[in-house]
Amino acid sequence: MDMPANIQNQLMQFQQLQQQLQTIVMQKQQLEAQIKEMEKAMEEMEKSEDSTVYKMAGGILVSRNKEDVKEELSEKVETYKVRITTFAKQEEKMQKRLTDMQESLQKALQGTNIA
Repeated sequence: MDMPANIQNQLMQFQQLQQQLQTIVMQKQQLEAQIKEMEKAMEEMEKSEDSTVYKMAGGILVSRNKEDVKEELSEKVETYKVRITTFAKQEEKMQKRLTDMQESLQKALQGTNIA
C-alpha cells in the first residue's frame, strides 16, 4: 500500500531534520573537544616558567609571549562556549520539533492503517 503524498513529504522533512540535528550535535562535540584541547594547552603553559611559548602557525612554530597566547586562547574558549550554548539551544528546539513531527506522523500513519 502506498503512502499518501503528504505523509511522504512529512517523512522526508522528518529525516532532513534528523540530519540537521546530527550535524549540530557533531559541531557542538567538535567545539567541546577543541575547548578541552585549549584548556590543556593553558594548563601546560602555566607549568612553564618561560615567558615565551611556541605556537603553530601554518606549518612552522613561532615564538610568542606566553601571556599573549594565554589571552588569545582564553578568548577563543569563551567564544566557543557561546557557540556551544547556541548549538545546545538549536539542538533542544530541533529535538522538540522531531518529537512533535514523530507524533504527528504516527497519528497520520495510524489513520491510514500503514503503521
